[in-house]
Amino acid sequence: MASIEEDKRINKKQFRDHLSTVNEEGKRNWIYPKKPSGRYYKARNFVAVLLLAFFFAGPFITINGNPLLLIDILNRKFIIFGVAFWPQDLHLLVFGMLAFILFIVVFTAIFGRLFCGWACPQTIFMEMVFRRIEYWIEGDAAAQIRLNRKPWNFEKIWKKTTKHGVFFAMAFVISNLFLAYIIGKDQLFQIITDPPSEHLAGLSAMIVFSGVFYGVFAFMREQVCHFVCPYGRMQSVMLDNNSINVMYDYKRGETRASVKDRYKLKNRKATLEDLGFSADESFGDCIDCYQCVKVCPMGIDIRNGTQLECVHCTACIDACDDVMEKINKPRGLIRYSSENAIRDEKQKILTPRVAGYSSILLILLITFVTMLTLRPDTETTILREPGTLYQELPDNMYSNIYNLKVLNKTFEDISFELKLEHPEGEVVSLGDVESVPAQNSAEGRLLIKLSEQNLSGAQTELTFGVYSNGEKIETITSGFLGPSNNNSSQ
Repeated sequence: MASIEEDKRINKKQFRDHLSTVNEEGKRNWIYPKKPSGRYYKARNFVAVLLLAFFFAGPFITINGNPLLLIDILNRKFIIFGVAFWPQDLHLLVFGMLAFILFIVVFTAIFGRLFCGWACPQTIFMEMVFRRIEYWIEGDAAAQIRLNRKPWNFEKIWKKTTKHGVFFAMAFVISNLFLAYIIGKDQLFQIITDPPSEHLAGLSAMIVFSGVFYGVFAFMREQVCHFVCPYGRMQSVMLDNNSINVMYDYKRGETRASVKDRYKLKNRKATLEDLGFSADESFGDCIDCYQCVKVCPMGIDIRNGTQLECVHCTACIDACDDVMEKINKPRGLIRYSSENAIRDEKQKILTPRVAGYSSILLILLITFVTMLTLRPDTETTILREPGTLYQELPDNMYSNIYNLKVLNKTFEDISFELKLEHPEGEVVSLGDVESVPAQNSAEGRLLIKLSEQNLSGAQTELTFGVYSNGEKIETITSGFLGPSNNNSSQ
């Protein structure tokens, strides 16, 4: 076991040019993290249980009979925290997404990758679900290494079969829940309870999702964070020396020396020079025990400094605190801190950069909330029928034919009434639209009559008011085509 870990160790001079999960031959170094324990691990367990409970219960939580969260891409219907969004609300989604991305930037600039270690679904499922199952079946890191070195005997076969069977079963459950967020729980139940032949598309989606999740958690693991997740790649441009990260206090920890070397020096069995140190060397608190490396699921040595691979899982903090207690040193040799706090003992949260990002974020949030508040309950479109011109009527009257489409964004049926507010004219319905079903649309045709004196040349702008139960809920405009030689407006 020791030789494998020593082979993977990367010193401070090399770590920027190496990946801990790739060896010199370009092959993958499989990470066997030691099972963590400690106060942060307990806290992360508590947070993970809450988040997993929310994830598993999410599809079944309803607000006034509607799902809490629904991302129905096929039907272009989205419900987020009980609020329905349609493709017509793309501008809202854009502002919401921009605000969310900027929030991530601000949060990361202050707290580093705190989200990755505590709330990222990849970390939660990998470290709190699948890794726990692996520990339960195959044992801790050392037992897993021994098992993998063994030939394929009965013990290895049944443990590997059991582990991957449970992994796939968990992946199947997770994929079903994800599918419930996309198509809704009712349709998911229907797919599950009906014969598979009636829902081949749904069954295929389940199998594909299950295979993806199984592959991610059984094999890809930390590679997802290294190579797939864009958040980790962007970290380098979002962090600065004031960002709070999982940091090694090098001022307190250096120079490192093992317990064995310290024992030899204390008992005069060796000199500093004998052990490779300079004659005036003084030792810090780090005893170079590598416990922080052994528990790291990314396989990095946090003592080399902030690294893109670190997901802030805090396993190294717990491991180091445990060692510090055993050697009667204060906790916190590895802790949440910033480069400036360790180097200059100055911690500054509100930097000019954070203030600038926060100001832009505030503007985006105010804009988003304002637009969301002012969003009408309906989305009405009135377009002149394609291929038609104006019709000349008796008494100097002209008419245009229009197609009407009304989208009801609410969860209730609404009554519908259309009035021409400007200029004065007559609305003749060619297909009554008196009500619009909830979360649905209605279509119709109508004829607009205007007198010659109300025309403004070839194009006259029409203003309509949309009313529901006597209350005006939307104002829309359209164009009216008239004779080009009309000069009544002059």
